[in-house]
Amino acid sequence: MVALQSGRGLRPLMLSWSRDLPCIWRALHTSAVCSKNRAARVRVDKGNKPVTYEEAHAPHYIAHRKGWLSLHTGNLDGEDHAAERTVEDVFLRKFMLGTFPGCLADQLILKRWANQVEICALVLRQLPPHKFYFLVGYSETLLSHFYKCPVRLHLQTVPSKVVYKYI
Repeated sequence: MVALQSGRGLRPLMLSWSRDLPCIWRALHTSAVCSKNRAARVRVDKGNKPVTYEEAHAPHYIAHRKGWLSLHTGNLDGEDHAAERTVEDVFLRKFMLGTFPGCLADQLILKRWANQVEICALVLRQLPPHKFYFLVGYSETLLSHFYKCPVRLHLQTVPSKVVYKYI
């Protein structure tokens, strides 16, 4: 902001962090550029959009009409490390999406039983069986090494994406 010195003419003087003009110090935004509210459900269209069972039901139907996609005891009262398990779940989902590109037919279901992690998924029949066997072994070995516990993949192949209904 520019201010005039008193008694010395019209020489500009720079003042930093002055609050005389609110547009100067309120110009910094720390929120996301495109912060819009969106519903966590699929919008109803003309009846030509195929959706799966998980997508067809809104999130408030969890434990009533649909189940949890991550099963563990971290959210029980008195249990620790719920945030770490959530980060691990995000990593596992991104790892599986990258390892099986375009082959996952539905969402992954992650189960933690004692010292073991089980990943259940529906997989499209796009790759030959020997490539699937390689990717399953590769994923189990690498994830077992990362998490220092046995990781098992339970895959079921389907010819095409499973459509629950059209919205």
